Amino acid sequence: MTEPSKANRNLYIYAGVAALLLVMWVQLALSVHGESISWDEGDHLFAGYMSVKTGDLGLNPEHPPLVKMVAALPLLAMHDLRVPPLQNRNFKVEAFLDGREFNAWNWQKGHLYRARLAVTIFPMLLALLVFAAAREMFGTTAGFIALALVAFDPNFLAHGALVTTDTAASCFIFAAIYAFYRYVKAPSAGRAALLGLATGLAFVSKHTGVLIVPMLIALAICEIIRHPRRATGETQDCRKTLTGQMLGALALAAVISLAVLWAFYGFRYKARPAPLALNPPLAESLSTISKPWEGKLLGTIARAKALPESYLYGMADIQAVDDSYTAYYFGEIYPHGIHRYFAGVIAIKSTLPFLILMLIAALAIITRRFRATREIWFLLIPPAIYLAVAMSSQMNIGARHILPIYPFLYVLAAGALVRLFSSSKFWIYAAALLLIWQAASALRTYPAYMAYGNELWGGPANVHKYLADSNDDWAQQLIATQKYLDARGIKDCWFVYFAAGVTDTESYGVPCKLLPITETLYWLNYPLDVPPVIDGTVLVSAGDLTGFEFGPAPLNPYEIFKSAKPVDVIQHGIYVYQGRFEIPLAAGLSHAQKAQNFLAANNSAAALDEAQQAVQLAPDSVPTNQAMGDALAAQNRRDEARPYYEKALHLAQTVQPEFQVGSIPDLQKKLAAK
Repeated sequence: MTEPSKANRNLYIYAGVAALLLVMWVQLALSVHGESISWDEGDHLFAGYMSVKTGDLGLNPEHPPLVKMVAALPLLAMHDLRVPPLQNRNFKVEAFLDGREFNAWNWQKGHLYRARLAVTIFPMLLALLVFAAAREMFGTTAGFIALALVAFDPNFLAHGALVTTDTAASCFIFAAIYAFYRYVKAPSAGRAALLGLATGLAFVSKHTGVLIVPMLIALAICEIIRHPRRATGETQDCRKTLTGQMLGALALAAVISLAVLWAFYGFRYKARPAPLALNPPLAESLSTISKPWEGKLLGTIARAKALPESYLYGMADIQAVDDSYTAYYFGEIYPHGIHRYFAGVIAIKSTLPFLILMLIAALAIITRRFRATREIWFLLIPPAIYLAVAMSSQMNIGARHILPIYPFLYVLAAGALVRLFSSSKFWIYAAALLLIWQAASALRTYPAYMAYGNELWGGPANVHKYLADSNDDWAQQLIATQKYLDARGIKDCWFVYFAAGVTDTESYGVPCKLLPITETLYWLNYPLDVPPVIDGTVLVSAGDLTGFEFGPAPLNPYEIFKSAKPVDVIQHGIYVYQGRFEIPLAAGLSHAQKAQNFLAANNSAAALDEAQQAVQLAPDSVPTNQAMGDALAAQNRRDEARPYYEKALHLAQTVQPEFQVGSIPDLQKKLAAK
């Protein structure tokens, strides 16, 4: 009778796990079916498709290839896909603009949805690993609690089916630490090999996968230090033996992980097949890193060809980009990231059940009612290291950048709850209530998981007041926007769209004329015709409504919409306005952009005409005055250009100078020129 009952019990467990995984997958699949391509997906998907089809790993070297390749696999069977030709532009411009065309031409054929379904393998595997880890550490009940928490986590549901790297990184970072946990419990070459495999997959998921290295070192040290204390009669020789064993396991894992990394790059150093080359070259990318020692280190590795060129290029790009991001936090715009940013993100973007569970777990540990020392270290040290690195970063753009901390903490919370069950039935009821609450939070937010915010902050409708970018608006609302406009017969409209330039709005049936954003003006060079006054229906993405890309007033050309009352909101991310709005700065910046383009084409007369209009519309703007100075200088009218350069420099130094500091050296150089 014993064996059949055990078999039945296992059957029920497997059925329960399968049911929760299915519920999670259905949420993922249904939610992204109604979402347009988000900010980074076009870039990732096109780069992944080209890497699989042609072996070109240089179109999107800023991210490792695993997720992109997996997303591209279902596309290989689609023989009617249109593929834009390469134009040898800067790698980011090439990948994003070609990605825009690739999606615009093919999304109605279902290529994006196929890719999104393919990458759901990562959140599903993560959820399964969370169950397995919690079950092994604390029992089957803990496994189900942890699994349910992940299956109904709005942040994993928001990103789990997108062609982006964050969920895969979360999966394999957790997998690597769990593999090491299993190794220290029962050392074997096989378990060390699994650690190497998981670590290698983390490396090729996202560059932050390298944080596994300090995590493993810290955990190994903890094991070595505490080992003699937990076993009587332990000698110094035993500690040395354990140290040697750890070093051997980590060395084997390192070899395997590097083999996995090289395998995904085709065991080829060069990022691109001949005759293609990275644009700009790796050496130039290394020179842009603000910390010279990092550039020298990566340069040394490159000369030794110890890691693939594309992987090193991505590491360099991360460091360079980290210095350039502005941050939006609780209504304020900052020129760089701030250390407290992710504390606010955790408070707003985490579910209240999670925050309550963290408090319960902390109290259980402090009062020593939860005393699983090894497990606690394995579940606390990795997220602590990850969060510390994230908080030191300048890149404050979304909760997705700290997703890897949540699986560890969910397992910890589940373990603490189960330990408390034996003390009182109250904790059983509390656990049930928290799980129901977690599920309700997710279901209430469906399908707009990206905008999730917990109840203390007013829910999804209020997240934009405190956070921006992929915390609430990653430009994924075009399908809903098209339906909204079509239902109301709106054909004449304007759109300040967060992904203007990298996503083709017309391919989604959105008829609105685009207004400029920083990417179209200063990066992608996507000129737009902008009048100083617009009438009728105006749509503004939540990300642009905050003004965090341009900076605070008076640098933000769309400041007027902050005080205007929207008539509607689409999926918590697109604000709809009706009326007459003056946007002279947006028009002036557009003319300044056109002036610079004419100068690049050696047409100084046309450039001067555009610059004059720019200055007339926005006389107190650095870009417009600089464009006027440049246009005059191009006609050798340097004495006339000087006052415009001087005014531009004065404005850069006195009007929100921390947001305009990048303009100062160029203006000083132009004023110093004879």
